[in-house]
Amino acid sequence: MRAHLGDRLVVESPATGATRRDGEIVGLHHEDGTPPYDVRWSDTDEVTLVFPGADAHIHHVEQAQPGTARESSRAATDEAGTVPAAAVWAGAPNPGDIGRRVAVERHRQRLSREETARRARMSPDYLEYLEDQPADPSVATLIRLADALGTSVSALRGGGMDLPPGQGRALLSPRLRDLGADECRSLLSTHGVGRIAVSASDGRPAVVPVNYEVVDDAIVFRTTPGSLPAAAVGREVAFEVDHVDEALSQGWSVLAVGPASVVTDPDAVSGLVRRAHTTPWPGGERTMWVSIRPTSLTGRRITPADQ
Repeated sequence: MRAHLGDRLVVESPATGATRRDGEIVGLHHEDGTPPYDVRWSDTDEVTLVFPGADAHIHHVEQAQPGTARESSRAATDEAGTVPAAAVWAGAPNPGDIGRRVAVERHRQRLSREETARRARMSPDYLEYLEDQPADPSVATLIRLADALGTSVSALRGGGMDLPPGQGRALLSPRLRDLGADECRSLLSTHGVGRIAVSASDGRPAVVPVNYEVVDDAIVFRTTPGSLPAAAVGREVAFEVDHVDEALSQGWSVLAVGPASVVTDPDAVSGLVRRAHTTPWPGGERTMWVSIRPTSLTGRRITPADQ
């Protein structure tokens, strides 16, 4: 029996095969992944040292693909009989949002992984796993990490969904740079939610979020006649899309300016409906397609100064 950090240990009933208990493996005592293991049980959230018996088996959290670093490390284990535990997750990290927030907060406080793990009462290898992989740690684990980092569970989970983005601290050495037209097109040429700036019926300026697509270099969205976004038709308007990375205090924005028109050709409308990635979030019948042909594309990006 060999396991990796993050795998699940499942204990079954010898008679029925039903799961009697399961937990997450949060600590390895041997470099080759053989027992015993430190297991955090799902029913009690307690961590105990476990020597698995015949009624236990390992459920791996992911299946290795041919040629991957994880498969290579397993192969090395099978052939040589030993491999460093940290090498299990060797290769390019693929962190989840929680792991990124933990790592960023740890670096901000200039805490080593070992010191953070000691404060949170967990294995440094398990903390490395949490920071480098899209893990789903238990509430108890998050509580200990939040306490060790002097923050909150809500913050590590990305709480404050009803707050505007950008509540985090600024980078110590930020760099603000202008984006070229090609990079602007690359960032814009997808789909999602953007904001259109129009003039309301009373002449006041307004900014409205809409679900948009980019088709043949045109920004398109659907709305209803008489709505605020429909006021864009026949005018030069501004359309903005952006992304804010709360965990890393980075982000970018792209601004497109150009004339807006309504799409009237039935075949063109049918094509837009077929190619749409999603329906408008507000719901309802929104059959009026508006197209914006950018005549100007500008953008900015905030990154660390050394990037």
